[in-house]
Amino acid sequence: MKFIHLTDTHVIGGGRTLFGTDPARRLALAVDSINREHGDAAFVVLTGDMTHWGDADAYSSFRSEISQLTMPLHLMVGSHDDTQAFADHFPDAPRDRHGFVQFAFDTPFGRAICLDTKSPGTHAGGYCAARLEWLATELSSTDAPVFLFMHHPPFPVGISSMDRIMMLDAGAFHDVIAPHKNRIRHLFFGHIHRAIFGNWRGISFSCMRGLNHQVALDLTPGQSRIPGTLEAPAYGVVLLDEDSVTVHMHDFTNRSPAFSLHAPDGENPVRYQLEMSHPGFSDL
Repeated sequence: MKFIHLTDTHVIGGGRTLFGTDPARRLALAVDSINREHGDAAFVVLTGDMTHWGDADAYSSFRSEISQLTMPLHLMVGSHDDTQAFADHFPDAPRDRHGFVQFAFDTPFGRAICLDTKSPGTHAGGYCAARLEWLATELSSTDAPVFLFMHHPPFPVGISSMDRIMMLDAGAFHDVIAPHKNRIRHLFFGHIHRAIFGNWRGISFSCMRGLNHQVALDLTPGQSRIPGTLEAPAYGVVLLDEDSVTVHMHDFTNRSPAFSLHAPDGENPVRYQLEMSHPGFSDL
Protein backbone atom coordinates (compact mmCIF):
# COMPACT_ATOMS: atom_id res chain seq x y z
CA MET A 1 0.00 0.00 0.00
CA LYS A 2 1.15 3.53 -0.79
CA PHE A 3 0.20 6.85 0.77
CA ILE A 4 1.53 10.41 0.63
CA HIS A 5 2.84 12.45 3.56
CA LEU A 6 2.48 16.16 2.81
CA THR A 7 3.21 18.89 5.34
CA ASP A 8 3.74 22.61 5.95
CA THR A 9 2.21 24.06 2.81
CA HIS A 10 2.00 27.56 4.39
CA VAL A 11 -0.42 28.93 1.80
CA ILE A 12 -1.27 32.63 1.90
CA GLY A 13 -4.13 34.36 0.09
CA GLY A 14 -4.31 36.84 -2.73
CA GLY A 15 -1.61 35.30 -4.91
CA ARG A 16 1.06 36.87 -2.72
CA THR A 17 4.54 35.53 -2.15
CA LEU A 18 6.12 34.37 1.09
CA PHE A 19 9.90 34.67 1.44
CA GLY A 20 9.97 35.34 -2.30
CA THR A 21 8.06 32.26 -3.45
CA ASP A 22 4.38 31.50 -4.02
CA PRO A 23 3.19 28.78 -1.62
CA ALA A 24 -0.13 28.29 -3.45
CA ARG A 25 1.79 27.65 -6.68
CA ARG A 26 4.07 25.21 -4.85
CA LEU A 27 1.01 23.37 -3.56
CA ALA A 28 -0.49 23.23 -7.06
CA LEU A 29 2.73 21.68 -8.36
CA ALA A 30 2.73 19.13 -5.54
CA VAL A 31 -0.89 18.17 -6.16
CA ASP A 32 -0.20 17.76 -9.88
CA SER A 33 2.84 15.59 -9.12
CA ILE A 34 0.90 13.42 -6.66
CA ASN A 35 -1.97 12.89 -9.10
CA ARG A 36 0.32 12.22 -12.06
CA GLU A 37 3.08 10.15 -10.46
CA HIS A 38 1.33 8.57 -7.48
CA GLY A 39 -2.30 8.36 -8.49
CA ASP A 40 -2.38 4.86 -7.00
CA ALA A 41 -1.83 6.24 -3.48
CA ALA A 42 -4.54 5.19 -1.04
CA PHE A 43 -4.68 8.62 0.62
CA VAL A 44 -2.78 11.81 1.48
CA VAL A 45 -2.12 12.97 5.05
CA LEU A 46 -1.20 16.63 5.55
CA THR A 47 0.38 17.10 8.98
CA GLY A 48 -0.43 20.74 9.61
CA ASP A 49 0.45 24.32 8.78
CA MET A 50 -1.89 24.39 5.80
CA THR A 51 -1.69 28.20 5.87
CA HIS A 52 0.89 30.69 7.11
CA TRP A 53 -1.35 33.31 8.75
CA GLY A 54 -4.50 31.25 9.39
CA ASP A 55 -6.76 33.76 7.57
CA ALA A 56 -9.88 33.07 5.52
CA ASP A 57 -8.29 34.07 2.18
CA ALA A 58 -5.47 31.62 2.76
CA TYR A 59 -7.82 28.74 3.53
CA SER A 60 -9.86 29.57 0.44
CA SER A 61 -6.72 29.44 -1.69
CA PHE A 62 -5.56 26.27 0.04
CA ARG A 63 -8.93 24.58 -0.51
CA SER A 64 -8.93 25.53 -4.19
CA GLU A 65 -5.60 23.79 -4.77
CA ILE A 66 -5.88 20.79 -2.44
CA SER A 67 -9.33 19.90 -3.79
CA GLN A 68 -7.67 18.85 -7.05
CA LEU A 69 -6.29 15.70 -5.41
CA THR A 70 -7.80 12.54 -6.85
CA MET A 71 -7.51 10.43 -3.69
CA PRO A 72 -8.84 10.75 -0.11
CA LEU A 73 -7.30 13.52 2.00
CA HIS A 74 -6.79 13.76 5.79
CA LEU A 75 -6.09 17.27 7.10
CA MET A 76 -4.44 18.15 10.41
CA VAL A 77 -3.77 21.53 12.05
CA GLY A 78 -0.38 22.96 12.94
CA SER A 79 0.98 25.93 14.83
CA HIS A 80 0.28 28.39 11.98
CA ASP A 81 -3.31 27.25 11.47
CA ASP A 82 -6.47 28.75 12.93
CA THR A 83 -8.85 26.01 14.03
CA GLN A 84 -12.04 28.04 13.53
CA ALA A 85 -11.05 29.37 10.11
CA PHE A 86 -10.10 25.84 9.11
CA ALA A 87 -13.50 24.55 10.30
CA ASP A 88 -15.28 27.29 8.34
CA HIS A 89 -13.68 26.10 5.10
CA PHE A 90 -13.66 22.38 5.90
CA PRO A 91 -16.85 21.89 7.96
CA ASP A 92 -16.83 18.12 7.44
CA ALA A 93 -13.32 17.65 8.87
CA PRO A 94 -13.47 15.26 11.84
CA ARG A 95 -12.94 16.56 15.37
CA ASP A 96 -13.06 14.96 18.80
CA ARG A 97 -15.75 15.76 21.38
CA HIS A 98 -13.68 18.64 22.76
CA GLY A 99 -13.34 20.25 19.33
CA PHE A 100 -9.73 19.26 18.70
CA VAL A 101 -8.87 18.19 15.15
CA GLN A 102 -8.13 14.60 16.16
CA PHE A 103 -9.33 11.46 14.42
CA ALA A 104 -8.38 7.92 13.45
CA PHE A 105 -8.93 5.69 10.47
CA ASP A 106 -8.04 2.16 9.47
CA THR A 107 -5.61 1.00 6.80
CA PRO A 108 -4.95 -2.58 5.68
CA PHE A 109 -1.78 -2.58 7.80
CA GLY A 110 -2.85 -0.77 10.96
CA ARG A 111 -4.81 2.11 12.44
CA ALA A 112 -3.75 5.69 11.70
CA ILE A 113 -4.20 8.05 14.66
CA CYS A 114 -3.94 11.76 13.83
CA LEU A 115 -3.24 14.16 16.70
CA ASP A 116 -3.90 17.86 17.25
CA THR A 117 -0.79 19.37 18.87
CA LYS A 118 -1.68 23.03 18.29
CA SER A 119 -1.31 25.26 21.34
CA PRO A 120 -3.03 28.66 20.93
CA GLY A 121 -0.82 31.71 21.34
CA THR A 122 2.48 29.98 20.62
CA HIS A 123 4.23 28.09 17.85
CA ALA A 124 5.26 25.45 20.38
CA GLY A 125 3.14 22.32 20.55
CA GLY A 126 0.96 21.16 23.40
CA TYR A 127 -1.03 18.10 24.35
CA CYS A 128 -3.44 18.75 27.20
CA ALA A 129 -5.22 16.33 29.53
CA ALA A 130 -8.33 16.18 27.32
CA ARG A 131 -6.28 15.20 24.29
CA LEU A 132 -4.24 12.70 26.28
CA GLU A 133 -7.47 11.07 27.45
CA TRP A 134 -8.71 10.84 23.86
CA LEU A 135 -5.43 9.27 22.73
CA ALA A 136 -5.43 6.76 25.61
CA THR A 137 -8.96 5.71 24.65
CA GLU A 138 -8.01 5.36 20.98
CA LEU A 139 -4.97 3.24 21.77
CA SER A 140 -6.94 1.02 24.14
CA SER A 141 -9.78 0.51 21.67
CA THR A 142 -7.76 -1.63 19.27
CA ASP A 143 -5.09 -4.32 19.27
CA ALA A 144 -4.08 -3.42 15.70
CA PRO A 145 -0.72 -1.94 14.75
CA VAL A 146 -0.70 1.86 14.99
CA PHE A 147 0.71 4.74 12.93
CA LEU A 148 0.88 8.11 14.68
CA PHE A 149 0.63 11.44 12.82
CA MET A 150 1.25 14.81 14.46
CA HIS A 151 2.52 18.27 13.61
CA HIS A 152 5.07 18.89 16.37
CA PRO A 153 7.72 16.32 17.25
CA PRO A 154 7.67 15.22 20.92
CA PHE A 155 11.48 15.33 21.15
CA PRO A 156 14.38 17.63 20.20
CA VAL A 157 15.93 17.19 16.74
CA GLY A 158 19.16 19.12 17.36
CA ILE A 159 18.14 22.46 15.80
CA SER A 160 17.93 24.47 19.00
CA SER A 161 15.59 27.19 17.74
CA MET A 162 13.07 24.53 16.66
CA ASP A 163 13.60 22.40 19.76
CA ARG A 164 12.23 25.30 21.81
CA ILE A 165 8.92 24.96 19.94
CA MET A 166 8.57 21.18 19.89
CA MET A 167 5.60 19.51 21.63
CA LEU A 168 6.20 20.60 25.20
CA ASP A 169 4.05 17.92 26.87
CA ALA A 170 6.36 15.17 25.66
CA GLY A 171 6.66 13.38 29.03
CA ALA A 172 2.91 13.03 29.53
CA PHE A 173 2.51 12.04 25.89
CA HIS A 174 5.10 9.29 26.23
CA ASP A 175 3.46 7.99 29.40
CA VAL A 176 0.24 7.43 27.44
CA ILE A 177 1.81 5.72 24.44
CA ALA A 178 4.43 3.70 26.38
CA PRO A 179 2.16 0.68 27.11
CA HIS A 180 1.44 0.41 23.38
CA LYS A 181 4.91 1.02 21.95
CA ASN A 182 5.28 -2.51 20.62
CA ARG A 183 2.31 -1.80 18.33
CA ILE A 184 3.38 1.67 17.13
CA ARG A 185 4.95 1.05 13.75
CA HIS A 186 5.96 4.62 12.87
CA LEU A 187 5.55 8.28 13.84
CA PHE A 188 5.07 10.90 11.10
CA PHE A 189 5.39 14.64 11.78
CA GLY A 190 6.07 18.02 10.17
CA HIS A 191 6.90 21.44 11.68
CA ILE A 192 10.68 21.18 11.24
CA HIS A 193 10.71 21.78 7.46
CA ARG A 194 13.48 19.24 6.97
CA ALA A 195 13.75 15.59 5.99
CA ILE A 196 14.64 13.85 9.24
CA PHE A 197 14.59 10.14 10.03
CA GLY A 198 15.39 8.32 13.23
CA ASN A 199 14.17 6.51 16.32
CA TRP A 200 12.69 7.95 19.52
CA ARG A 201 12.43 5.66 22.55
CA GLY A 202 12.11 2.66 20.27
CA ILE A 203 9.66 4.26 17.79
CA SER A 204 10.85 4.95 14.24
CA PHE A 205 9.96 8.39 12.87
CA SER A 206 10.16 10.55 9.79
CA CYS A 207 9.65 14.22 9.00
CA MET A 208 9.28 15.84 5.57
CA ARG A 209 10.33 19.15 4.07
CA GLY A 210 7.74 21.87 3.66
CA LEU A 211 6.55 23.15 0.30
CA ASN A 212 7.45 26.84 0.44
CA HIS A 213 10.53 27.29 2.63
CA GLN A 214 12.78 25.12 4.78
CA VAL A 215 14.66 25.35 8.06
CA ALA A 216 18.42 25.31 7.52
CA LEU A 217 20.52 22.53 9.01
CA ASP A 218 22.17 24.64 11.70
CA LEU A 219 23.13 22.51 14.70
CA THR A 220 24.86 25.35 16.56
CA PRO A 221 23.94 25.02 20.26
CA GLY A 222 21.87 27.90 21.62
CA GLN A 223 20.73 29.22 18.24
CA SER A 224 17.74 31.46 18.99
CA ARG A 225 16.65 32.56 15.52
CA ILE A 226 15.14 30.02 13.14
CA PRO A 227 17.46 29.81 10.11
CA GLY A 228 15.52 29.65 6.83
CA THR A 229 16.46 28.43 3.37
CA LEU A 230 14.78 27.98 0.00
CA GLU A 231 15.88 24.39 -0.48
CA ALA A 232 13.65 22.42 -2.83
CA PRO A 233 10.19 21.39 -1.60
CA ALA A 234 9.36 17.72 -1.16
CA TYR A 235 6.71 15.30 0.04
CA GLY A 236 6.91 11.77 1.39
CA VAL A 237 5.90 8.64 -0.50
CA VAL A 238 5.24 5.91 2.06
CA LEU A 239 5.07 2.20 1.24
CA LEU A 240 3.46 -0.13 3.77
CA ASP A 241 3.20 -3.87 4.06
CA GLU A 242 3.04 -6.34 6.91
CA ASP A 243 6.80 -6.32 7.43
CA SER A 244 8.01 -2.81 6.68
CA VAL A 245 7.41 0.94 6.53
CA THR A 246 9.44 2.55 3.74
CA VAL A 247 9.53 6.35 3.45
CA HIS A 248 10.79 7.99 0.27
CA MET A 249 11.34 11.74 -0.01
CA HIS A 250 10.19 12.98 -3.42
CA ASP A 251 11.86 16.19 -4.64
CA PHE A 252 9.01 16.81 -7.08
CA THR A 253 10.37 20.03 -8.62
CA ASN A 254 13.68 18.42 -9.58
CA ARG A 255 14.37 18.99 -13.29
CA SER A 256 17.86 17.53 -13.54
CA PRO A 257 18.35 15.12 -16.48
CA ALA A 258 17.30 11.51 -16.02
CA PHE A 259 19.29 8.76 -17.67
CA SER A 260 19.97 5.03 -17.56
CA LEU A 261 22.92 3.90 -15.45
CA HIS A 262 23.65 1.07 -17.89
CA ALA A 263 26.13 1.48 -20.74
CA PRO A 264 27.44 -0.73 -23.57
CA ASP A 265 30.28 -3.09 -22.65
CA GLY A 266 33.59 -1.32 -22.47
CA GLU A 267 32.11 2.16 -21.99
CA ASN A 268 32.43 4.24 -18.85
CA PRO A 269 28.79 4.26 -17.62
CA VAL A 270 28.79 7.77 -16.18
CA ARG A 271 30.61 9.39 -19.10
CA TYR A 272 28.57 7.45 -21.65
CA GLN A 273 25.20 8.42 -20.21
CA LEU A 274 26.13 12.05 -19.68
CA GLU A 275 27.37 12.22 -23.28
CA MET A 276 24.03 10.78 -24.40
CA SER A 277 22.08 13.28 -22.29
CA HIS A 278 24.42 16.24 -22.86
CA PRO A 279 26.50 16.07 -26.06
CA GLY A 280 29.80 17.79 -25.53
CA PHE A 281 30.01 16.89 -21.85
CA SER A 282 33.59 16.57 -20.65
CA ASP A 283 35.03 15.50 -17.32
CA LEU A 284 35.89 18.30 -14.96
